[in-house]
Amino acid sequence: MATERITVFCFAASYACALVGELLQLCWPRPVQRLLATGFAVAGLLAHTLFLLARPPALSSQFWSMLFLAWILAVFYLYGSLHHRRVAWGVFVLPVVLGLTVLAGTLDRTGSGAEGPVSHDPVPIRVEAFWVTAHIGLLLLAAVGVCVGFVASVMYLVQAGRLKAKALPRQGVRLLSLERLEAMNRRAVNLAFPLLTAGVLIGGALLLQRPEQLREWGDPKVWGAVVLWAVFAILLYLRYGVQARGRRLALLTIMAFALLVFTLASPHPVVQGGGP
Repeated sequence: MATERITVFCFAASYACALVGELLQLCWPRPVQRLLATGFAVAGLLAHTLFLLARPPALSSQFWSMLFLAWILAVFYLYGSLHHRRVAWGVFVLPVVLGLTVLAGTLDRTGSGAEGPVSHDPVPIRVEAFWVTAHIGLLLLAAVGVCVGFVASVMYLVQAGRLKAKALPRQGVRLLSLERLEAMNRRAVNLAFPLLTAGVLIGGALLLQRPEQLREWGDPKVWGAVVLWAVFAILLYLRYGVQARGRRLALLTIMAFALLVFTLASPHPVVQGGGP
């Protein structure tokens, strides 16, 4: 089938061309460049979608989880570029989409999502498969919030720097106001934290059900998720406990994004250690 010929390089190249168009639009504004950037992004998203549909994804693997997250962010880019046409939206979102796609392409797909030992009792397998799916799905949804918060934080720091330098409003990068960017970050963190909490709790419960796999508590992915949760808890405390705002929260959100990428790039012990 034609869809089986689509590779990661196809939509990664489309996203890269869209990013080049956005950068050209930033330096030399012309309607045709924005149109070309949107066209390349649509082509990349279409190829990306067909790639995911043509193969049964194993979201527990590093490869598929990053590609799925990049796909959601690509949709987020298209929505933002159409809704905020005067804002340099793609300059900040597309690098994240392209980075996740390229990083996914560097990972080995053959060893990820390997099946665990076969059991003769199908009911526990179905029950455990449901909770593993819920665990991974909740963490991926939380990851979307982390990425959105990261983009908003980078925009916030750039906009704050421009205002501090007293740059003219119509010169350089056009961004949303600091208030709107802070609100975007706040909503992303508020939505991601309960999802991340539920995902971490389910993952911990799955490990506790396997006494022979207690060694997995030292796995980098496990600790990455726990530290990520702790960073989010600190974020919420600073925002609502001590009423902190601005640069400190933006930098902490960026650190949370770095932890997220590390966690996604690590093997998944719940699945590799005998999951469905």
